This record gives sequence, structure tokens and C-alpha cells, in this order.
Amino acid sequence: MPNYGFLIDQSRCIGCHACTVACKLENAVPLGVFRTWVKYVEKGAFPDTRRYFQVTRCNHCANPPCVYICPTRAMYRRPDGIVEFDPDRCIGCKACMQACPYDAIYIDPENHTAAKCHFCSHRTDLSLEPACVIVCPTHAIIAGDLDDPESEIFRRLAARDASVRRPEQGTRPKLFYIGADEATLSPEAARRDQYIFAEWGPTAYTGPLTPETLAGAPARTVYDVPHERPWHWPVPVYLVTKAAGAGAYFLASLGLALGLFGSEVFFGLGAGLLAAALTAITGLLLVADLARPERFIYVLLKAQPRSWLALGGYILGIFGVWVGLWWVLRLLGLRSVADGLAYPGALLALAAAGYTAFLLGQCEGRDLWQSPLLLPHLLAEALLAGAALLLAGPALGLASGGEGELLRPVFLGALLAHGLFVGAEFAGRHPTLAARLAAKRIIAGPYRGLFWGGAVGAGILLAGTIALLPGPAFWALGGLLSIIGLLAYNWAFIMGPQEIPNS
Repeated sequence: MPNYGFLIDQSRCIGCHACTVACKLENAVPLGVFRTWVKYVEKGAFPDTRRYFQVTRCNHCANPPCVYICPTRAMYRRPDGIVEFDPDRCIGCKACMQACPYDAIYIDPENHTAAKCHFCSHRTDLSLEPACVIVCPTHAIIAGDLDDPESEIFRRLAARDASVRRPEQGTRPKLFYIGADEATLSPEAARRDQYIFAEWGPTAYTGPLTPETLAGAPARTVYDVPHERPWHWPVPVYLVTKAAGAGAYFLASLGLALGLFGSEVFFGLGAGLLAAALTAITGLLLVADLARPERFIYVLLKAQPRSWLALGGYILGIFGVWVGLWWVLRLLGLRSVADGLAYPGALLALAAAGYTAFLLGQCEGRDLWQSPLLLPHLLAEALLAGAALLLAGPALGLASGGEGELLRPVFLGALLAHGLFVGAEFAGRHPTLAARLAAKRIIAGPYRGLFWGGAVGAGILLAGTIALLPGPAFWALGGLLSIIGLLAYNWAFIMGPQEIPNS
């Protein structure tokens, strides 16, 4: 079985875009999206300037993160090493776009499913070379079997030093470059202010002047394919609704089972109904962000067991059913049976709150999300949001002040933990430049107002100060501010890293 890969000799590339045009014609790629494209980077200062090229496309990784995160097996790796996609199974979740460290995947604007370079597999299966290879006028693109000593690509790689993009991600890419300048291989190494023919949009990343970007001659990217944020507002909102639903059920069910709470109507029926509603809203938000929402059931029916998006769908679904069953039992007066369900239900609540850490951990294209602090942070957010919701009970007269006194230290402890996790995440040093740039974009870039004013100022400092005041009304107000702060934090945390380019 062959092991296919690409070799691109950038010292031969003349930037003619013939490969881009041939790819579009061969694969009927719609306007506005690209499977292969040529990036321009200019270096130096007049009159000593030079333009460098980089041909960019899918790297057909030997360890492809897009395959592992895909919840429906729509993205898969063939035995011959080609990473292929099946549009009939794709739900448009865009998780593969977050997992790809090379910006190689896009959503087709016509059928709304993921697509990318597939090595012209319809040609390769007929022993024909990909369209980009045969059209290149300088023979800068070579495709072939990496394991065949008689193949040209094997001989060229054996004779020359070759580079790959982002080797630190561990994807083992099979797109090799000869003669490529580092400013083209590393997106962070060149500034982005405007293109040759167009300007960037208002949310575009322009790149700070860091020691890493200033190494060597000044460089700027003057031609590239823009990539929008794959995930939109439903994702940060989903993180808050999921945390609130899981946390409210966790605290209410255990509090009733342990005999700490006596207000059955509020902590049993009210909190249970609220947790079930928030879990249902969480599911609807996830469906709303799909490019093919009518296929959402594929997550359960065609699940890929390595994907935490698929596993999370099962966890969320089971948790929602469990909360509903617990609530019905309490409604029917079967409190002892419901209390027995509280303990495994609490574990389900923790799983529902924390599985997103593993999902974001599979997003190899977003280094800031690879934090080892993310799992305990999400659990702290769930306790914080759950306690904040339940503190409304004493303020509205639906629960006693004594029950509020039990909830307040839980709320304050979770708020303190949340603040410490935020501080550790953004005060510490991140292992990669992409993660550092994303963090800087949040705390000192366009999201700084949302972060410092909303997440830290209102959501932590002000919320904690008000919650320390005596009286259930102050506790409830502090809880409300903390939830607003959670939304502000998760908004910045999800949106900011998506704007750091991977190409």
C-alpha cells in the first residue's frame, strides 16, 4: 500500500497560482474558498526587498487531528495515507477546522459541509497525478509514494533538507517544503496589515511586534486566503448554560439527598426543571451552530468514538434524561428513589460540565485551549454558576435564609477558584507563540474591555464584594454578576484564539 505525500520546492515556485486554478476546476471548488492557494510574504526594506511564496493545502497528516475530532467519521484517513472526507456524513460542526493547525479545511458555501484537498483521490485511484502537479509550469509540486525508493518524492527528500509546518503539534504532516522561508511557514513571523488588493476586516488579526516576529528582516503577509472564525456566539453561550444546568442539578440534588435543603418545591421541582431547561437549551445551541443542523442526529447514530464532540453528545443526552427522570420522581413524591439517583446523577453532572475540556483539547489549531487547567476550571465554573442560580431562591422567598447561608460559601469558594484559574491561565507563560498571541489578544487586544471590565471587574471582583454583604438580595445580585462575568470570559476565551491565523 502506498503512503502518499506532497513535496513543494519553494525555490522553484513563481507564484503563478496555476495550482489554485487547476484545483478549483478539477474539483469544482466554489468561489470564496480554496483547497490550495499561494501565500505571499514580503521581507526587507526598500530597496532590499524580496517576495517569498508558500503553496498551502491539507498536509495529509499521518496523525490527523481532524479525523479524531470528527464526530461522524465524515473526515477519515485512507489506507494509502490520504485524508479524505465524506460530505454525506458531515454535519457542519466545524470541529475539524478547529483541529487543523494549517487552516486547510473550509465549509463549502453550496452544500454547507467540510471540504479540503483530498489529493485528487479520484485521479490518484486511476494512477494519475493530482491536478496541481501536472499544471505546475516549474515542477515545483511533486506528489508520490513516500515509502517507495524509486519515486521522485522519495529521492528528492533523501537529497535535500525539507521542512514541515508546525511540527510541534505532533500531527506528522506529509506536506514537505524545500527552500521555504520561515516567515512563510510560521504565520506569526509576519505582520498582517493589508493585502496587495484588499484590506483586512475589523476583527482581523494584525499581529503584535514581538521579539519572535521581529527576528531577522521585517516581514509582512501581503496575499493570503482569509479564514473566518469557525465557531460563533452559540459556543460561549453554550458553555455558560451547560455549566449552570450541571451545577444547579449537582448542588440541588446532593443537598436534598444529604438533608441539607428542606425547600422541596424550590430545590426539587424548581431547580430540577431549571437544570433540565438549561440542558435542553445547551443542546439547541450546539445544533444552532451546525452548518447542517438537520443532520444533528448523526452525532448519535454515526458516532466516531474517539471524538469528544460525539462522546459529549452522549454525555449531555444521558444527563438531560437523568435530570428529567429525577424531576419526575420528585414530582410524583418518590423522594427517596430520587435521592438514590442523586449520587450517580452528580457524577453525570460533573461529566457534562467537564467534557468540553477534552473536546477543546482535541482542537490542535487553537493552542490556548490546550491548557491543563481547563478541566478543573470548567468544574469550578459549574459550581459557580449553579450556586449563583440557586442563591435566587432565598432572595425570592422560595428558600430559607439558612439554605442561602449554606450556598454562599460554595458560591464564594467557586468564585475564588474561578478567579485563581483565570489568573493562572493569563499570568503564566504559555508554551507556544500562538497561545501567547491569543492570550495577549484577550488581555491587551480587542477583547481587553470584555475581559477586564466584564470577566474580572464585574464577574469576579464586584460579584464577590457584593456577595460578602449580608442579606439574600446581595447574594443573588452577586450571583447574577458572576454569570454575566462567566459569559464575558467564555466569549473572549472562545472568540480570541480563533482569530490567530494558522496559515
